[in-house]
Amino acid sequence: MTFMMILELMVVLSALYVGSRYGSLALGAISGIGLAILVLCFGLKPGTPPTDVIYIIIAAVTCAGMMHASGGMEWLIQIAERLLRKHPDHITFWAPLCTFFLTVLVGTGHVVYTLMPIICDIALKKGIRPERPCGVASIASQVGITCSPIAAAVVAFTTISATNGFDVTIPQVLMVTIPSCVCGLMAAAACSYKRGLDLDKDPKFQARLQDPETYHYMYGNTSTTLDKTIPAHAKRAVYIFLAALAIIVIFATFQELLPTYETTSVVNGETVTKTTTLKMNIVIQIIMIAAAALMIIFCNAKPKKAVAGAVWQSGMVAVVAIYGIAWLADTYFANYMDVMQNGLADIVKEFPWAIAFAFFAVSVLINSQGAVVVAMLPLAYSLGIPGPVLLGVLPSVYGYFFIPNYPSDIATVNFDRSGTTVIGKYLLNHSFMMPGLVSVVVSTLMGLLITTIVY
Repeated sequence: MTFMMILELMVVLSALYVGSRYGSLALGAISGIGLAILVLCFGLKPGTPPTDVIYIIIAAVTCAGMMHASGGMEWLIQIAERLLRKHPDHITFWAPLCTFFLTVLVGTGHVVYTLMPIICDIALKKGIRPERPCGVASIASQVGITCSPIAAAVVAFTTISATNGFDVTIPQVLMVTIPSCVCGLMAAAACSYKRGLDLDKDPKFQARLQDPETYHYMYGNTSTTLDKTIPAHAKRAVYIFLAALAIIVIFATFQELLPTYETTSVVNGETVTKTTTLKMNIVIQIIMIAAAALMIIFCNAKPKKAVAGAVWQSGMVAVVAIYGIAWLADTYFANYMDVMQNGLADIVKEFPWAIAFAFFAVSVLINSQGAVVVAMLPLAYSLGIPGPVLLGVLPSVYGYFFIPNYPSDIATVNFDRSGTTVIGKYLLNHSFMMPGLVSVVVSTLMGLLITTIVY
């Protein structure tokens, strides 16, 4: 690596680091500063913004936001709560499964904020250390992103893979990521099952019980959604959303059902006719936008309420983050692709799965699995890493639990009234580190195993 290449890499890493410290929209905006420095000061040729992925995110988030505005999300949370309260003794296993599949359905991990206080309440009333289910449930809410048919990470993986010669459909991706991630989460739940001291043996918890106000704060209130009446239009919104997901999966599985078009062009004075099939990224956008419109018409979904909701807002933040981060990364990598191919060719040829460490490390910095895929996957393909290997290591794009500054982790700490879910004195000794590492390692190994058998 030349001095200039290292200096420009420092610009990229500095922009990502500063953006992660501010969080939210700053991830994308501050990446724009890095992009401006690379292009205007160092003279690098600007890369290509990931417009296809961004359009899909906008369509999916609009649909999910409308379902949220109609009250459909409350019904899903209520169903999950009934399941958890039916099996309180095994909440350490059931809680992550609930948060995981909520994310799989909706495509964002931010839907779990209503469920997390309920998980804590059930565990506390049952005498189970809340850190056990809460820590792994927060991890599961983010793990589900690589298992959702409408999540940016999955859509970006299929789109980028297709342009690099690995034609893999969304269902094929999910058939690898869902079983591998469930195995990883269950391994993390097993490791969390007896984690820490039981509440009756924890001196810190017992000391807090001595204060009447603290005791009332922990045991005096019950968090629940079961007392809410779910209107019929909210349930209709969920049915429309599920139907849209089913249609997307059907078209992705049986692509021969997609319409074809003939286009003509003139090449060397001759008219050439080419038949093309409608691309899945367009199909997803059409179906999601149409489903959102149906919710407005038939499910009392108010657009203003959707825009003000957490689902839509978090999705739009993801759009800006991916826009800035991926454009910045593509600009740097595209200008030095030859150098990287020559320097890393021997390593990836011998150990192609080692790209998982790079995915994980970048995710620690940028807090977005979709952005990791968009920024790093083209580089991985350019290095000659086979598509099945990259599919196997896809769970490794989740690494932002490592530094506990992500909103779902911070919120989980605040929801745990017992005070057992914590961010440690030394920052990295927090409640999410162990379940996060176990989940990612096991999921990645299982993903590699599945793709080795299948491909």
